[in-house]
This record gives sequence, C-alpha cells and structure tokens, in this order.
Amino acid sequence: MTYDFQFDAVFASWDMLLGGAWLTIKLSFGAMAIGLVVAILCALGKTSGPKPVRWLINAYIEVIRNTPFLVQIFLIFFGLPSVGLRLSPDVAALIAMVVNVGAYATEIIRAGIESIHKGQIEAGLALGLRPLQVFRYIVLKPALRTVYPALTSQFILLMLSSSIVSAISADELTSVANNIQSQTFRSFEIYIVVTGIYLVLALMFSALFAGIYRLAFAYTVDRR
Repeated sequence: MTYDFQFDAVFASWDMLLGGAWLTIKLSFGAMAIGLVVAILCALGKTSGPKPVRWLINAYIEVIRNTPFLVQIFLIFFGLPSVGLRLSPDVAALIAMVVNVGAYATEIIRAGIESIHKGQIEAGLALGLRPLQVFRYIVLKPALRTVYPALTSQFILLMLSSSIVSAISADELTSVANNIQSQTFRSFEIYIVVTGIYLVLALMFSALFAGIYRLAFAYTVDRR
C-alpha cells in the first residue's frame, strides 16, 4: 500500500495557517507577559505576605497544577456564561493560559526569591534603599536571572500547549489545521506542516529569550 502525498491543499491554505500561527504568537506573548506579572505578585505574596494571602495563593497553585488544562479552559469558556459572563473564544483562551502559566511560574519565581541570601536584603536596607528598591534590584532581578532557563522553558511549553485552546474554537494554529483537514482530508500533510510550524515557533521563542537574557541578565566582566 502506497500513500500519495498531496501538499497542494496545504499550500493553498497557507494564508490561513499563517493567520493561525500569528494568533498563537499573540496569545502566547500576551499570556507570558500577564502571567509573569501574576507570578511575581503571587511569589511575593507567598514569600512575604500574611498567612491568609499565602493560603489563597497556595490554594490557587494546587488547584491549577492538579487539574487538566483542558478542563480549566472549559470551565472558563463554558462555565462562566452560567453566571452571566460570556467570553469570546480568544479572550477565554488568553485568560485560561494566564491562569495556568501564572501558577507554574509562581513556584519557579518563588524558588528564585528564596535563593537570595537575607544578608543581601539587610545590606540593601542598611544602604538606605527603600523596600521596593530592595525588592526590584536586590531580590527580583537576581532571582529572575537564577530561574530564567526554567521560566523560559515554561513559557515555550505554554506556547505549545496553546494548541489545546482549539477545543473552544479559538482560531489559533491547531484549530485552523483541523478546519483545513476537515475540508481536504489530507491529515498527514496538514499535521506534518503544522508540526514544522510549531518547531519553528519554538526555536524562534528560544532565540528571542536568549537575546533577552544577554540584554537583561548577562554580566560583563572586566578582563583588564
């Protein structure tokens, strides 16, 4: 039995695939940016907040990390309309991705914050820095530098996991591919091309994160 490869149908829908890839990029970047803010705030609350705040943050993390991402998406998209809050597929996808990555990134950043020696914080306060300055320059930046590889790996995983939001018809890459497949019945050709697109996106994100690291966290050494 031989298979007749026909990529014409794929390339005929190339503009649709590019549109889906662009939405994947926008959802991923939006979720990464907002999720990072959520994670920093939750990590700060977990490490130095009052006990009720720590309890709420721990509950949030445990719920998200111990339930399937698909169920979280369904809860937001199909569950919230029951209480009068109806969201578009793209908005629901973004919220679900933010909520999901925020929980995982919180634990990553918390580990970075806890790696900072208390003596450094005390030294900053002794120099007259305000608590916010101490957190920004002495705690947060070194902490992010320490956990940067783990954090960016989580962000790339988030981009790849965005394919799950196709279940609520958000028009990202996988959803577009499913629509093309249902029209052309060229499953292998469609999904091998989509696999390649995701691989390219992951490599692009990796290169971007490497550039950000060199600009924001790499220390220069004076060799004179």
